[in-house]
Amino acid sequence: MPVYRLFINGEWVTTEQRDTVINKATGEPLAEYCLAGPAEVDAAVTAARAAFQRGKIEPYRRYEILKKASELLLERQEDLALTISQEEGKTLKEARGEVERASQTLLLSAEEAKRLQGEIVPVEGSPGNANRRAWTIRVPRGVVCAITPFNAPLNLSCHKIGPALAAGNAVVYKPASATPIIGAKLCQALVDAGLPAGYLNMVLGSGAVVGDALAKDERIAFYSFTGSPAVGLRLKNSVGFRPVALELGSNSPNIVHSDADLDLAVEACTRSAFANAGQLCISVQRVYVQQQVYEDFCRRAVDLTRTLKMGDPLDPATDIGPMISEAEARRAESWIAEAVAAGARVLVGGRRRGAWLEPTILADVAPSMKVCRQELFAPVFSITPYDTIDAAIALGNDSRYGLQAGVFTNSLDVATRCAQELEYGSVIINDVSTFRADLMPYGGVKESGTGKEGPRYVIQEMTEERLVVLRI
Repeated sequence: MPVYRLFINGEWVTTEQRDTVINKATGEPLAEYCLAGPAEVDAAVTAARAAFQRGKIEPYRRYEILKKASELLLERQEDLALTISQEEGKTLKEARGEVERASQTLLLSAEEAKRLQGEIVPVEGSPGNANRRAWTIRVPRGVVCAITPFNAPLNLSCHKIGPALAAGNAVVYKPASATPIIGAKLCQALVDAGLPAGYLNMVLGSGAVVGDALAKDERIAFYSFTGSPAVGLRLKNSVGFRPVALELGSNSPNIVHSDADLDLAVEACTRSAFANAGQLCISVQRVYVQQQVYEDFCRRAVDLTRTLKMGDPLDPATDIGPMISEAEARRAESWIAEAVAAGARVLVGGRRRGAWLEPTILADVAPSMKVCRQELFAPVFSITPYDTIDAAIALGNDSRYGLQAGVFTNSLDVATRCAQELEYGSVIINDVSTFRADLMPYGGVKESGTGKEGPRYVIQEMTEERLVVLRI
């Protein structure tokens, strides 16, 4: 069985403590990986800090390294996609798509390495300063800590590591414990692309051990975290004045107005709700359909769901693979049962087999039910009727989350109102909440987090703006 090691200061490091990566479809051991302790975390941060202080990588060289790494991901696409599929459970066709997106994310980051810029500050326009000139520059913060989740383990890692390196920072990287292999292969791609030792370090292990040690290390200048609101809040409270970018949970609403293209809305909402077995922060979870087309939407969505194939994620015909664990599938199953006991109806699905949960549609749900109120993170969505757009907006905003929302309408007035009144980081018109282009600013409000992802935008947060004043 292969063993994946920590990566510190350009070397693969072995430790005595190990854990096992499980093939999420078969339940069989896939590999072992070494666990970091406080000493290894300290060594990783020390290496990153030393690399940053030792000598800066010139911007064009950063571009070359990231561009080469982007190309290597595509060259290794099949191996990387197989790894993602096996250790996460994502279908192979979805995993291939993730590798392509990750390559694009690194390429976008590479381009931004050449575009770091400040601005002219016209201080000479203030009294007594005619002999002064001023401008700003953007400088790297130092050591960036990247903590990533299991559900898009390669692309979301590239969204943190790529911009951090493009900005001139060094990185300490903690991938999710469920998906460490893809993290190791990403490190290898960056090394093969020419990244100097110390600029990327990977530590593996639990949040309780590795995450806490990272949060307490005051040499880390910036944290980028994707995960649950509870852990994100704990990290934010731990790091004090140091800046943190948090991409947290959601229970995304999608509004379907009666004037919408119903074929488009049904297809987009249904397929997106079940993508990656519903394990996406911006997955379609709550669908609000205007009363006039509600029954038709439900019927079409159920018919489409019944055509989807659940099974082996390596089978090209499979649409829905297993969830990340049987425990998570049991949790989602219990939420469905709790909703049904309180009056909800299962229109289709609802049964579980091991880590596989059938694609499920619910009706007659109440806003207080967990399937509406919390982040479900499973292949389940609910359909609820509404009368007026005012009611739909109120239902959409009835959430402690605010990451992304989708709206289907052919009315400019309805689209404009939703864009202005829905309390979300992004409002997607005539597409689902699940839409994300890797170059766009991506981030939420309320308990969905703070800060933005997207290479151009997060680089603003991963650098400091410094004012330079010249007296002449």
